[in-house]
Amino acid sequence: MPKSGRRKSIDNWNGRRIAAGEARDVHLAISESYSGLTIEIPIHIRRAREGGPVVFVTAALHGDEINGTGTIRQLLLDDEFRIVRGAVILVPVLNLLGFDRHSRYLPDRRDLNRCFPGRETGSLASRMAHAIFSEIVLRSDYGIDLHTAAIRRTNYPNVRGDLRLPAVKELAEAFGSEIIIDNVGPRKAFRPEACAAGCPTIMMEGGEVWKVEPGIVETAVRGVKNVLCSLGMLDDEPVHPRYQVAIEKTKWVRAERGGFLQFHVSPGDVVEKDQPLATNATLLGRERRVLHAPFDGVVVGMTTLPAVSPGEPVCNLGKLPKGTRPEELRRLRADEGGLEERVVEDLASNVLVVERNE
Repeated sequence: MPKSGRRKSIDNWNGRRIAAGEARDVHLAISESYSGLTIEIPIHIRRAREGGPVVFVTAALHGDEINGTGTIRQLLLDDEFRIVRGAVILVPVLNLLGFDRHSRYLPDRRDLNRCFPGRETGSLASRMAHAIFSEIVLRSDYGIDLHTAAIRRTNYPNVRGDLRLPAVKELAEAFGSEIIIDNVGPRKAFRPEACAAGCPTIMMEGGEVWKVEPGIVETAVRGVKNVLCSLGMLDDEPVHPRYQVAIEKTKWVRAERGGFLQFHVSPGDVVEKDQPLATNATLLGRERRVLHAPFDGVVVGMTTLPAVSPGEPVCNLGKLPKGTRPEELRRLRADEGGLEERVVEDLASNVLVVERNE
């Protein structure tokens, strides 16, 4: 993978030297409180004795998405996590103001993930984005940003990246998720702006807000280590699932009628075209509508709230590539009996799933 030509050195953090072979906790000032106190993001920087790439791993860019925070804490507490080349920048919480309020957004209701690369003289969000971008992204060669689904939704673990970029494609494949979504990303979002600045970056989505879910954390820890292995920064052997598919199209299947849902699929399920996804019924159990899969796909995400009105999203399907057989993917996952199957079972515990025979 090519290096990005970062513009800031990792061996000096605001005048504080970080020597090769050293690990340090540092802080990044991103704003001030109403009382004038400095608000700082805690960061851990770990350098190997041998030179190599610099990789950032960030979480809680949306302040309520804390599975990534749990992932980074797991890495920090892992005595076996020892890099042999390069450096890692570990940031458990980017959006500290949102995190402290258990909120996706900043106090002014702006989405920090729509404000990059930011401006030094802009709004609160823009200034925070500028500090994060200047001090973290511009010190790094590669990046991994950890997210969850939005409120009242859950996501099966998947990696997202602009696969037109060779370095991003390599990172996404190395991470080792079953599902890769080929996606450029929204305008002014963290991931595409980092890529545009010469720092190839991928994003992992998995699980729900306000939770640290064991299966999601295990998946993310494995993925981060896989990427570092691929870059020669760890001596471990990478761990990969039995299959990996790149998804180019996703579609939210939406409710046509108001009512109460009975789910027939779980996050991560591989489904076939016309397979029942959910049945919409009245509160007294009278069936109103059955939602079906519009194509062969995988359940990337779904609502966890069974009460819906017309037009509300129910199930996010990723369309399987042409020639991919759903039954073969199901067999491969079942044969492996590993982390992916356990994650499906864990996430299914968040929704009541009942099989429907048609």
